[in-house]
Amino acid sequence: MGEIGFLDDHRTWVLTNDSTTYALRLDEDDVPAHVYWGPKLRTEDIPQLLEKPLPWWDGFNDPNEGLDELAADGGTKYWTPALQIRFADGTRALEWRYRNHEIHQDHLRIHFEDRHYPLRITLHYRLKSEVLERWTELTADTEVDVTRADSATWVLPIRDDYRLSHVTGRWAAETQLRRTPAPHGETTFASRRGITGHHANPWIMVDDGTATERHGEVYGVALAWSGSWRLTATRSSTQRLTISGGFGQDGVTQRVGPGNPLTTPVIAGLYTNGGFGTASRAWHTYVREHVLPHPRELRPVLYNSWEATGFDVDEVNQRTLADHAATLGVELFVVDDGWFGARTGDHAGLGDWHVNRDRFPGGLKPLVDAVHALGMKFGIWVEPEMVNPDSDLYRAHPDWVLHHPHRRRSELRNQLVLNFARPDVEAWAHDWLDRLVGDHGVDFLKWDMNRPFSEAGWPGDADPDRLWVEHTRAVYALIDRLRQDHPSLRIEACSGGGGRIDLGVLARADQVWTSDNTDALDRLRIQHGYGQLYPARAMSAWVTDNPNFVTGRSVPLRFRFHVAMAGVLGVGGDIAHWPGDDLALARELIALYKDIRPVVQHGALYRLRPPADDGVTALQYVHEDRTVVFAYRQAAHFNAPERPLRLDGLDPADRYVDSDAGTTHSGAVLLARGLPLGLPTGDFASVVLRLRRKI
Repeated sequence: MGEIGFLDDHRTWVLTNDSTTYALRLDEDDVPAHVYWGPKLRTEDIPQLLEKPLPWWDGFNDPNEGLDELAADGGTKYWTPALQIRFADGTRALEWRYRNHEIHQDHLRIHFEDRHYPLRITLHYRLKSEVLERWTELTADTEVDVTRADSATWVLPIRDDYRLSHVTGRWAAETQLRRTPAPHGETTFASRRGITGHHANPWIMVDDGTATERHGEVYGVALAWSGSWRLTATRSSTQRLTISGGFGQDGVTQRVGPGNPLTTPVIAGLYTNGGFGTASRAWHTYVREHVLPHPRELRPVLYNSWEATGFDVDEVNQRTLADHAATLGVELFVVDDGWFGARTGDHAGLGDWHVNRDRFPGGLKPLVDAVHALGMKFGIWVEPEMVNPDSDLYRAHPDWVLHHPHRRRSELRNQLVLNFARPDVEAWAHDWLDRLVGDHGVDFLKWDMNRPFSEAGWPGDADPDRLWVEHTRAVYALIDRLRQDHPSLRIEACSGGGGRIDLGVLARADQVWTSDNTDALDRLRIQHGYGQLYPARAMSAWVTDNPNFVTGRSVPLRFRFHVAMAGVLGVGGDIAHWPGDDLALARELIALYKDIRPVVQHGALYRLRPPADDGVTALQYVHEDRTVVFAYRQAAHFNAPERPLRLDGLDPADRYVDSDAGTTHSGAVLLARGLPLGLPTGDFASVVLRLRRKI
C-alpha cells in the first residue's frame, strides 16, 4: 500500500510505495511541475530537490523546459505538447489556475481550471503495487476543441545517455524486441489504425544504455488503450528526456463541452532497479494483480478447430474433433469461423450471426451439450466489429459502417468496420452476443477483429471524430456488460493475431492471442518480446501442424509443445489425422503442462538466455516452492559442448530436487555454476525441467 502526502509550505505532493518515490509541485504560476521519480526517498528529503526555476538568459533556450507534468501548448512552451486545446474564439493557449486537491487512500486528484475560460482539468494519480497510474479529465461549460489530450507527461532524470526498449513487427511477426539509443528530438511510436496494432505496442522502457537483464535502473511507461495511440519520447540538447502518451492521432479532434467530458485512458509508469528482468516481473505482477479480471484462475488447455477445418465447419467434424480433444486432456473446445450465416469463406456472412442450419441442423445446442458431456467447456469465435458487404446486415444497414460521403469504402479481407460509436450498432451487437452466450451455454468467446479502420467517417454526426475514441469505449462497455450478465464467461482478445494486446483490453480479456504465427522457432522471439511487459498468464500459444502454414517449416512435435507450454497452452492442429504416436505424446505433454501450469501462469519469469541467436535459449518460472525451466536448442553448431544453465530466483541456502531425475541440487550451485540440461542432440532439441525446494 502506498502513501500520498502534501507538503503545504512547498505546494508539493509526494507519492511513495515500497521501492519508489514520485513528487510534483506547483510552480509560481500554478503550473504542475515535475520534481522527482526514482528510488524511494523520505518525504522530509523532498524539499532538498526543490530548486528555483532558472531564468532565460538568451531568449531561445528555456532551461526549465520539459518539466511540466502535463505539457500544455501555449505561451513560451515549446516542448512536445501533451494537451492542445482551441476555444470557440480561436484562443489556443492554456493558463493554469490551481483550485484544490483530494487524497483518498491511494488516489490523488489535483483540480485546475483555466484562468479565463470555463475549462477544468483534473490530474489523476493512483498507486498500484510498484506502478503509478496517471490519467487526465477535462470538463467545460462551453465547447472546446481538443486536438491532443495525452494522459500524462513522464519526466525522466537526467542521465549521460538514454536507450529506448520497445517492440515492433507486423502481422505474423509481432512484438520483436528492439533496444536503440534515444535520438535527439521526438521519437514517436504509434498506431493510426483504430486498434493497438501489430506494428508497435503502447509501451516504452528507458535506461541509460548500461542496463542488462539483471542489473541497472529501468523506467517504463505503458498505455491502457486498444484504439489509435501514440507515445512520444522527446530528448533535448540539455539531455532531458520525457515520454508523453495517450490515445488519438494527428488530425483527429475531440470536443469537450456541457455534458461531454473527456477522460483519457490510464498510462502507467514503473521504476525498478535490477535490470530488465526485474522490470518485467514488476509489470507482470501489476497485470496479474490489478489488471486481469480473474487473476487467480488457471487458464484451461484449449483446442481450436481453425487449422483443422477452416471455414468448412459442421456438426459432424466438430464432434469428431471434440472426441479427439477430450482424449488428449483438453479442457476447452473452441469452434472457430464458419458456423454462421453464409460463411463458407471470408467473402460473405460476417454480420449475420445466426447458426447455419445446413451445417448445424439442430442449431449449436447439440454440439455444446456434447462438448460439455465430454467434460470440456465450450467456446466459439466471433468478430462483432466487422461486416461483409455480402451480408444481410450490410444490405439492411449500409450506414452502419465507417465511411465518408463520396469516397470509396475500402475493403480488407472483404470486410468493412462497423461503427460501434453508434448506440444502435452497440445495442445490436449486445443483443445477438447476449443470446448466443445465454441461449447456448457458451463458456468462452474468441473475440477477433481482422482489419484496421479506413474511411473513418460518420456522416450526419455533429462530432464525427469522436468515433475514434467512442468505438473502443463501446467495445469495452459491451465486453464489460457481457461479463456482468454472464459471470462465468471468459474471453480471448484477438486482432488478426497480436493486433490488440495492451493493458486496456487485458482489463477485460482473460487471455490474448499473441500471433497467427504458430511456428515454434518464430514464437520464441515473439514470446520473448511479449513477455517484456505482459505475463504468461495471458499469453495464448498453440501447437499446430507441420509444415507451419506461415513459414513452411517443420518442427518436431515435442519442441512445438515445449514452446507453447511457456504460456497458456492450446492445440490447433488437425488432431483427427494425427498418428497414434503423436497423440500419445500430446497426451503426455498436456498432462505435464497441467502439472507445471500453476508455476508458468502465476510464477515469476526469469529470462536466462534470450533468443539472440540460433543457439540455446532458456527461461525459468519460479512460484512458491517450485521452479520450471524451459530450454530450447534451435540449431546445433560445430559439435559445441553443452554448458550448464545458471538459474535465477532461487535461495542459495536451499536445496532443490529434480522431480524427474530425483537428483538434489544446492541452490548456491544452481545460481553460481548452473544446471546440466541434458538436451538431446541435433536441431530443435528441448527439455522441460521441474525442481522443487526440499523441505
